[in-house]
Amino acid sequence: MKKGEDYTGVTVVYSCHDGKRNFLFNKRSTNCRDEHGNWDIGGGGLEFGDTIESTLRKEILEEYCTDVLQYDFLGYRDVHREHNKKKTHWIALDFKVLVDRVKVKNGEPHKFDAVEWFTLDNLPSPVHSQFPIFLKLYEKKL
Repeated sequence: MKKGEDYTGVTVVYSCHDGKRNFLFNKRSTNCRDEHGNWDIGGGGLEFGDTIESTLRKEILEEYCTDVLQYDFLGYRDVHREHNKKKTHWIALDFKVLVDRVKVKNGEPHKFDAVEWFTLDNLPSPVHSQFPIFLKLYEKKL
């Protein structure tokens, strides 16, 4: 059985920032499941037995090679999409996370073509299909 396809999956989504209104994005490579070439903020599926906080810390360390300095829970979303012509359903737990900009690097070059900082006034293009929804919900909290 596949998480998100055969049953509802849970994902931890994070918008990493440096405390100076700069936000971290990764450019998805052809090795990612979908949305190749799109800029995304970051996330990872919750595994059985892991806590939400440990997943948040683990994923950020893996993807961006840095520790979580501080985090704020923003809210949650039902994410209904389609992947390989099959409907998917995820519950996204959304976070704003402060990280040390100096320590950030691409920890998953096999998945990300680039990792770069942007402001909300100067976003990269194209962005992941879910980012506009995330931004609309939480822009005032970012």
